[in-house]
Amino acid sequence: MANQTIFASQANKNKLISNEAGGWAFQLDYRQALAQLAATGTLNHTFYKNAQAQLEQVLAFTQNVEPTFIAKTAVYTRKNNHMKDMPVLLLAILSQRDQALFKAVFPLVIDNGKQLRNFVQIMRSGTIQRKSLGSLPKKMINQWLINANENQLLAANIGNQPSLADVLKMTHPKPKDVAQDAFFAYVLGKKYELEQLPVKVQALEKFRQGLTQDVPDLPMQLLTNLSLSAQQWAEIAKNGGWQMLRMNLNTFARHGVFQIEGMDNVIANKLQDQDMIRKSRVLPYQLMATWAALDDAVPQIVRQALEQVMQAALENVPSLTGRVVVAIDVSGSMASPITGYRKGATSKLRCVDVASLFACALKQVNPEIEIMPFDTQLHSLNITENESYQASLFARLKQVFSGSKTRSIFEVAKQFAALGGGGTNCSIPLKRLNRDQTAVDLMIYFSDNESWADQLRTRHKTGMLYEWDILKQRCPEAKLVCVDLQPYTHAQVPERTDTINIGGFSDEVFRLIDLFAQGKMHSDHWVNEIEKIELLT
Repeated sequence: MANQTIFASQANKNKLISNEAGGWAFQLDYRQALAQLAATGTLNHTFYKNAQAQLEQVLAFTQNVEPTFIAKTAVYTRKNNHMKDMPVLLLAILSQRDQALFKAVFPLVIDNGKQLRNFVQIMRSGTIQRKSLGSLPKKMINQWLINANENQLLAANIGNQPSLADVLKMTHPKPKDVAQDAFFAYVLGKKYELEQLPVKVQALEKFRQGLTQDVPDLPMQLLTNLSLSAQQWAEIAKNGGWQMLRMNLNTFARHGVFQIEGMDNVIANKLQDQDMIRKSRVLPYQLMATWAALDDAVPQIVRQALEQVMQAALENVPSLTGRVVVAIDVSGSMASPITGYRKGATSKLRCVDVASLFACALKQVNPEIEIMPFDTQLHSLNITENESYQASLFARLKQVFSGSKTRSIFEVAKQFAALGGGGTNCSIPLKRLNRDQTAVDLMIYFSDNESWADQLRTRHKTGMLYEWDILKQRCPEAKLVCVDLQPYTHAQVPERTDTINIGGFSDEVFRLIDLFAQGKMHSDHWVNEIEKIELLT
C-alpha cells in the first residue's frame, strides 16, 4: 500500500498513518524521511515499494527541505553510509536548488569515475525535469576529468550507460597535457600515438597486441575479455585492489589461480592487510555476501581470512553497559534483498541476513545481551530437547559467543536468519519483556518497520509505542534504538529523548547506537548528526 501522506505538515509528524503493510505508523518529518531514503535507498525495488516510488518521494521531500540539509545528507550518506546512487541523485537535485552548495559538495560525492558516470546518467535522464547537463555541472565534470590521475581515468573507462566516451562527447574537456590528450583520443576511438599514452594505458595496449606477456597492473575489468592463463590470472589477483579481490574469489578459483602453489596464502594475506581493509571501506554485509557466495573450490585458508577480516570490519561495534536487548525482525518481508531487486544483479543478501549479522556482532562484543527474534511470535532461546533444529542452532550460537572457533559469525548469522518468515508484530518482544517484568536499559531493533499484526483500537499509538510506554514506567531511564534497513518514511515510535530512528546498513549504525546509548546525541538525534557535516562554500 503506497504512503498517501508524504505532504503531511511538519506539525503532524507524530500523526499515525497507514504504512506500506497496512498497519499504523508515525510519519517521519521531511528531514528524517529524506535521511532515511538516502541512507537505505538504492533506487531498486523493495518488498513493498518500487524504484519509481522511491524516486518520487525523494523529489517530493527535497522540495520541503532547505538546500543545505540536502547537501549535508548527500555528503553524510556517501562518506558515512557509503551509498552510491542516492547521494548522486541529491547532488543532481542540488544543481538546480543552490549552485554554490552544488559546487562545494560535488567533489565529496563524486569521488570516483563510477560516481561521475552515475551523475551524468541522472542529469541526462530527465529525472530532475531536464535532460541537459547545464554549464556548471559540465564545468565540474570537466574539472574532475582534468584533475583525475591515470588510475582514476582508467577506472572511469569501465562501464556503459554512459561510457566515459559518452561523457567526453558531452562535455569536451580540454586536456591538460599530451598524455591526457592521447588518452581522450584513445577513449573516443580517434587517432593517437601509442608512445604518448599514459604509461599504464601503453602497457595495456602492448599486452593486448601481444607485444608483451607481462600482465599490466590495471583494473581487472580491462583484462577479463582477453584469453589469460592461470598464471596471468594470478598476477591480476596480486596486483588488484582489496574490493576487487573480495568480489572475485570464485573467478580466481574458476581460472585455476588457487591451484598455483602458494597463491592461497598470497590471497589470504592480502585479504587481511589492515591498510587495504581500511582504504576499501569494507562493510560487514559485503563480507557476509562474499562468504555466502563462496564456491567450494575456494580454499579454507581464504575462508578463514574472510572471518578475520570481519573482526576488523566490526571494530565499530560498541561495548554497551547495562541490560541490553536486541530484537531481530525475521518476518517474511525481511527476505527482501538488502539493496533491493535489480534485474540481473540482485544481491543474495537479505535484510534478515544483515539484521542477524548486526545482532550477532553486538552479541560477540557484549556476551550478556539478549537476542529476541520475532515475526508474529517470539522465537525463544528457551528450547526443549525435542526441538532439534533450534537446539542445533543455539548450541552453535553458544559456541561462537563463548569464544569457540568451531563456527564462524557468518554461519551463525545465516542460520539465525533462517528463523521465522511470518507476519510482522514489532510489539511482541516488548510485550514479553513487560510480561516478565524484565529490567531493560537499552533496547535495539533491526527491522524494516512494517508492523501490521499488533493493531490497537486507538489512533494515538502503535502497538510498539504502547508497550514501550509501559516498559518506561518500570525502567524510566531505558532507551530505544530502531534501526530501519529499508527506504520507507515512517516509524513505529516517534522521535523522543528516549527513542531514536536510524536508517542504514553500514557500520555507521554501530557508532550511532554507541553515541545514543552514552547520551552524546542531542535532540533530533540522527538528523543532528547529519547537520554536523561542515560544508565549505
